[in-house]
Amino acid sequence: MYIAVRASDMIDHNKKTDDHPVAEVAWPVRAAAAARRREKKEKMGRACVVLMVCVMALLFLVLFFGGRTGAPAAWHNAAKLTAMCGGIANVSRPRPSGAGADELFGGLLAPGYDRRACRSRYESPRYYKHSPFAASPHLLQKLRDYEARHKKCGPGTPQYAKSVDNLRSGSSNTEAAECRYLVWLPYNGLGNRMLSLLSTFLYALLTDRVLLVRNTDDFTDLFCEPFPDTTWSLPPDFPVANMSQLGVQSDDSYGNLLRHGRISNHLDRAASQPVPPYVYAHLAHGLRVTDQLFYCNDDQIVLAKVTWLLLQNDLYFVPLLYGIAEFEDELRRMFPAKESVSHFLARYLFHPSNSVWGMVTRYHRSYLAHAEEMIGVQVRMFPFATIPADDMYMQILACSRQEGILPEIDDEHEPEPGNTTSAVDSEGAASSNKAILVVSLHADYYERIRWTYYKHGAKGGGGVGVFQPSHEERQERAQRSHNQKALAEIYLLSFSGVLLTTGMSTFGYMSSSLAGLRSTMLMVANNQTVPETPCVRAVSMEPCSHLMNFKVKCKGKTVDKEELARHIKVCEDLPRGIKLVD
Repeated sequence: MYIAVRASDMIDHNKKTDDHPVAEVAWPVRAAAAARRREKKEKMGRACVVLMVCVMALLFLVLFFGGRTGAPAAWHNAAKLTAMCGGIANVSRPRPSGAGADELFGGLLAPGYDRRACRSRYESPRYYKHSPFAASPHLLQKLRDYEARHKKCGPGTPQYAKSVDNLRSGSSNTEAAECRYLVWLPYNGLGNRMLSLLSTFLYALLTDRVLLVRNTDDFTDLFCEPFPDTTWSLPPDFPVANMSQLGVQSDDSYGNLLRHGRISNHLDRAASQPVPPYVYAHLAHGLRVTDQLFYCNDDQIVLAKVTWLLLQNDLYFVPLLYGIAEFEDELRRMFPAKESVSHFLARYLFHPSNSVWGMVTRYHRSYLAHAEEMIGVQVRMFPFATIPADDMYMQILACSRQEGILPEIDDEHEPEPGNTTSAVDSEGAASSNKAILVVSLHADYYERIRWTYYKHGAKGGGGVGVFQPSHEERQERAQRSHNQKALAEIYLLSFSGVLLTTGMSTFGYMSSSLAGLRSTMLMVANNQTVPETPCVRAVSMEPCSHLMNFKVKCKGKTVDKEELARHIKVCEDLPRGIKLVD
């Protein structure tokens, strides 16, 4: 049996129709009808609950007053009613397979949030299949301390107003500053932004800074506020002008400030030299050697004096923080398992907005919830490493055979009659044994996988469903609706029990981190040819840091190089990148 949902069946919110100038419907087109059927079923379920309570009360009275003679008939009627209602467990809406999970992730999340304002915060734990680590007490304390600091110093507080006034006046008197700030500037695609923001938040934890996010239009309505009773959004009247124009050439970049003598990383000289009102740290691709000094110990001592630090980055730079002696002890205490850094911080920081979470849950409930196993397949074709779709499909199959990822096909026997048609139950939800979720900008790979199981079926006769939520064809980095769909698909992938992602893809990295899984990664083509090794298993679920040509020579205190070398290795998917391992 196979099940297929065509990418073309999904609603594109940007396409106009004759009936609606702008289509405002549920993401999967069948979700609304399924919701109506579920509502009808729930009403029946509630009626059954009332009937069951009455029958149980009657049963108690029969047993108490009538003794054993009336018991058999009463039990028979109770069982009959239970069967009619579909069983007690089915009276309410079927819950995801992870139901019963700790909705605060073992204390990682603070209680007390408005559930209606951010449904994903409390509901997402029910969908995840894995939680491989327990957060350390020190990490939990750091997060609670940070939340208190953000509430005290965030926008709308007297401390924030005072700090902004000093910045507006150009004051360099930072010694008496009660609060220090870290302003994150979004850059590049959604996967890069999430990894960058996650890294920036860890840096804020390590430096006792308050993280503020400059929300561009394409980054709004993606995530809930992560910190209680405050906001992480930078107010629009922030006095630094033209932040979107900041870059490696900016006069206020740390590298240029050093080059022009406006700041010094010589500690004896820096002790008497005033620092600028703010410093811009350019840590994105293409940063120069002087900008790389940001990752040196003495430079961090100097930057600690700056009240306002503006940071632009599109990389996962956590492994580089492990090379800074000032942070060594804190990192060790926060993350005894180094492989857990991105996993914990992603689950703490990122909670999809209600609009995005609605897309996630509607699709999952309609197509994926009833599968016994969910396999996530994420395919990214990079412009610098393109190969024909047929070649990529053959690479996926070769990887699957090598690592046992996709269900084996039965190419020796014809499928049984009635076992090769779309199988969707009366509630509009797939009733397959295994669901393959394909996430890609293109529909080619989904079509080929779908056709494979349509033509052959799975070995052993198990049902296989093949699904793809959308196929945007090209990445639209500056479009909010595109980013919302991309975020929804990152979360759908993270609910998988098995992950096959594309190497070097930040989209795949984020899915693995949220899922708590070491994914199998498709190797990226070299010179437009399929790699000899189709894929590799990740040795750590930590993302790869893509920072290349790191040539800076740091001054000051250093970490134990041998110890560092044991836990920072070359990436499986990028020989010039590094990642954390245990």
